[in-house]
Amino acid sequence: MDPIVILYFSYIFISFYFLIITLLLYFKNRAEMFFYPAITKFYSISVIIPVYNEQETIEDSIKSIYGVDYPNILEVVVVNDGSTDRTPLILKGLEKKYKTLKVINKPNSGKADSLNRALKLARGEFIAVIDADSYPEKNSFRRMIGFFDDAGVGAVTAACIPRNSKNFLEKLQVIEYKVIMFTRKLLEFVDSIYVTPGSLSIYRKKALEDVGGFDTKNLTEDIEATWHLLKKNWKIKMSFSAQATTTTPSKVGPWYIQRRRWAIGGFQCIQKYKNSFMSENMLGFFVIPFFTIGLFLSFIGILVFLYVAGRRVISTYLSTTYSIEVGAPLLTVDKLFITPSVLNYFGIILFVLFAVFTIFVLSVMKDNFLEKQRFFNFIFYLTIYLLIYPIVLVDALWHLAIGKKKWG
Repeated sequence: MDPIVILYFSYIFISFYFLIITLLLYFKNRAEMFFYPAITKFYSISVIIPVYNEQETIEDSIKSIYGVDYPNILEVVVVNDGSTDRTPLILKGLEKKYKTLKVINKPNSGKADSLNRALKLARGEFIAVIDADSYPEKNSFRRMIGFFDDAGVGAVTAACIPRNSKNFLEKLQVIEYKVIMFTRKLLEFVDSIYVTPGSLSIYRKKALEDVGGFDTKNLTEDIEATWHLLKKNWKIKMSFSAQATTTTPSKVGPWYIQRRRWAIGGFQCIQKYKNSFMSENMLGFFVIPFFTIGLFLSFIGILVFLYVAGRRVISTYLSTTYSIEVGAPLLTVDKLFITPSVLNYFGIILFVLFAVFTIFVLSVMKDNFLEKQRFFNFIFYLTIYLLIYPIVLVDALWHLAIGKKKWG
């Protein structure tokens, strides 16, 4: 059998498998999707905000944090990581306005180092990490803190939705974030949440100290910290009812750089925890295989596409060249028909199922995607937007291979 056919069928089988697992998890646990434990104790919380050149968002972010309805926020620690814009001036003004706001200024050394420095000073029993371009909802902390009554819970993350949705790229990210948010909650039911994003996550300080804080060498410190917590047998939860909004890239360039950074960080995590593969606990038996297979599917997808497209281009070129030389017709009736094959059918079925799944997710999220403009966004998301990801992964792997690991 042709190796490309074997790869294609592997791609189809694995995709079907994960799609079925996802749906089974939802229907088994749908009654628990929006559940969050009632508060029994207002544990003390220190909020940490790492900042680098966030003059456009930092003030609103801090205002939203001080607007959170939670009575035991001891302090808000902002770490200015060598910003070169107006961020330091804005923070100086905010320090005068908020008595519990503490600003740490330091030379640029990365987000993870900023978090670790603040962690050493934080007095709270729990640590809320919030990006400088993110904004927690008023009731978010109240809908997260109850999970920590279980002493085995090391971190709780919130649902994250894009704050900006005006231009076309931003609207596509709204769909993406909702699908990610939905599947992340489902992973909780098999103890396999693999990232606690910086938009809003609360950590047990003891758990962070247990894993040595955040890895300064990883470009996605939130993914690495989550994997490390799982390796140490800490539980990760998600409150689907607790929300934070975040500012997403509005232009293709920053969007691409962000996604490439995420991919590089993911590869770094696989490399760091490769010895845990298929061993120890859910990190080894599910998270690493799940994460790795997801990357594998993306690579297989682009390989199959390039193979099929390349073969078609070469075949068409050779056929056209030969036809011109011998004076044969360039187009005949039989070429107008598409020859059906098992591969075509499976590919179409897979696409339809994924489309239905995305529709299902948006329906659960009460997104009226059937409106004319939103429906166009939805189709573009399925047919074009997702196809860019394999390219991003290849680029990320190349950057990792040549040792070019940085934020930009």
